[in-house]
Amino acid sequence: MSSDQAMDSMKDGGDFAAMFESSFSENENLEPGQLVEAEIVRISKEWVFLDLGGKSEGALATSELLGDDGVISVKEGETVSAYYLANEQGQKLFTTKIGGAAAKAHLENAFENGIPVEGEIKKEIKGGFEVHIGEAIRGFCPYYQVALRRVSDPETLIGQTFNFQIIEFKEGGRNIILSRRSILEEEQQELKEKLKDVLEVGQVVEGEITSIRDFGAFVDIGGVEGLLPVSEISYTRIKDVRTVLEEGQRVSVAILKLDWDNDRFSFSLKDTLANPWDIIESTIVEGTCVTGTVARITDFGAFVTVASGIDGLLHISNLGAGRRINHPREVVSDGEELEVSIDAIDVENKRISLSLPHVEQKKQDILAKKRDANQKAPDLREEFQHYSQEKTKKTTSSMGTFADLLKGTGEK
Repeated sequence: MSSDQAMDSMKDGGDFAAMFESSFSENENLEPGQLVEAEIVRISKEWVFLDLGGKSEGALATSELLGDDGVISVKEGETVSAYYLANEQGQKLFTTKIGGAAAKAHLENAFENGIPVEGEIKKEIKGGFEVHIGEAIRGFCPYYQVALRRVSDPETLIGQTFNFQIIEFKEGGRNIILSRRSILEEEQQELKEKLKDVLEVGQVVEGEITSIRDFGAFVDIGGVEGLLPVSEISYTRIKDVRTVLEEGQRVSVAILKLDWDNDRFSFSLKDTLANPWDIIESTIVEGTCVTGTVARITDFGAFVTVASGIDGLLHISNLGAGRRINHPREVVSDGEELEVSIDAIDVENKRISLSLPHVEQKKQDILAKKRDANQKAPDLREEFQHYSQEKTKKTTSSMGTFADLLKGTGEK
């Protein structure tokens, strides 16, 4: 109730005492398991006292707020989040997590109201882990409930203390099934909601490789896990992701896709690296020969890696040394190293034309031999023309002499 409302109510004859009581009645009706924000008003050796508003006050065990060094981690005047447990002898008791000596008395309350309990993983047993809650309570946490994803080395969890949710509570607390995963999922969802306001496509973020598949790797950037496709790992062609990445590795990735509705996210490691086509002029030069590796073979030719992230095409027409071949595999094979000539570079379209130097030389040699053969061979047409002219002259000369003889004979 606001101060203006209170004044109006007083003018109307309202009961001030009733209004005063209503100012903190909300906290009088706390439900077990309810999470509240409260200010610390006093700290003693055993209890931290909380201001719940009005005349209401609560208490929280000091031991719950001790750091690893045994020193309390909060100060008077600070605010803490705590779960309401119960009202004992007129005192409202709160907890950040149920554990220690008070665990046994509050386990059923924690189960019914979703209050987390603190437990230490003692050992690995069939199907999961044995977890100790407080001093003498044992619970069981299945493998699939101990983390968000499969734990590759379960022994690393032995001796560690975590918060757990009680998901089954039977036979007076003798059979207790615990889940740490449910708490982690809740924390992850809270982080995800916060990330919606700060993440955007194209942004570069830090993440950790959580698992590796043949088609890529999954990356957790803290509250959001997405796919890093194999095609987005590097500019070079990658056959086995495990040769370049490993689980637990920290990476910087660019955000490619954010689909919050369908919970699908994708990243690119390649986009954080220098594009080899931007520095191609300092890498390879047109007209030179380099040693490359056959990256893949198609029906129309072979793609050869001539520099990191840069492939050129060795067309099938440049493979046969002048003879016709049916497929490039007749001449080259995957992974083969060979010397190629850089015939042409098209930076705009990211294309490079290649040829085999010895094949090109062989072609040139064949053409040269043909030219030489054409130069050395007699020109039959010229010889035939010459022969025809000579024959005509002789015929004409012979006919003239015969005519003269006839003419002389006539005269006689």
